Amino acid sequence: MNILILSCGTRNKVIQYFKNALHPRGGQVLATDCSPHAPALYDADRFFIVPRMTAPGYVEEIIEICRQERVKGVLSLIDPELSLISAHAEQFAEVGATIIGSPREQCDMALDKWAMYEWLVAHDFLCARTFLDLPAFEKAIAAGELSFPVFVKPRFGSASLSIAQAKDIETARFLFSHQNDMIIQEFLHGQEIGVDCYVDMISREPVAIFSKKKLAMRAGETDKAVSFKDNALFELVRRFLRKSGYLAQVDMDIFDLDGRYYISEVNPRFGGGYPHAYACGVDTPSMIVHNLAGEINLQNVGNYEDGVVMMKYNELKII
Repeated sequence: MNILILSCGTRNKVIQYFKNALHPRGGQVLATDCSPHAPALYDADRFFIVPRMTAPGYVEEIIEICRQERVKGVLSLIDPELSLISAHAEQFAEVGATIIGSPREQCDMALDKWAMYEWLVAHDFLCARTFLDLPAFEKAIAAGELSFPVFVKPRFGSASLSIAQAKDIETARFLFSHQNDMIIQEFLHGQEIGVDCYVDMISREPVAIFSKKKLAMRAGETDKAVSFKDNALFELVRRFLRKSGYLAQVDMDIFDLDGRYYISEVNPRFGGGYPHAYACGVDTPSMIVHNLAGEINLQNVGNYEDGVVMMKYNELKII
């Protein structure tokens, strides 16, 4: 059984975890990136340098790699590629490769912050108030329904790019008009939480949930965090995953405001803080391998120690 990991970038740990899961079964981890200087390539068993995902014929090239290398499962580590490969799931299936991830509709919703906000509100989940147009935001401010600071960010985007905080109406207006497709979002004053989940691809049940309190962030990713458990949080995450239809690995950002949990972001992929979960025994690469082999995973929600601290530091890859 071989697994292909697309756009591997700097996710060396994820490559290593999949090798740990696959090698005992005689499988290999293959990786791609558009740059030969993506360090995670060199932790894979074999790798391929491919065009950028926006290049003509990109999907066909990935499918051909799957065919030639007898790839059983394929996943991506970057947000924009998730919708692309899920849209071609049937073509991948024709060469024997399963998309390890969510359906296209769910991937698209995760990329569209306004669509996610509307879905959360419609399904009675707490979340930050979000505004698609400036007049509605100004009206809420004037009515005292909202207060500064607020965040102004792209409606479509990831990795915390182009996000800015506005502390007054003039700054909010300027940032909102800076580029197209901007939204304004309520600032949530509370403890930020990261949740790594796995939804079994056969049973479609959430089988792993790992939560951590974020202590420090860097470039949109968790830099330092401490594990914790709360059954109320686990139940909220279960309810969200069952209603939303996300599958396989899901990374969620949630805020704790005085004991009430607000869903902030959903990324249907491995998050940058996943190594914390793995180090605590939440081995979702092995769960993926089980599913590809036709095996349903047992419930493993909350099966880890709390109070375990993760602290990232830099490593080097020399070739």
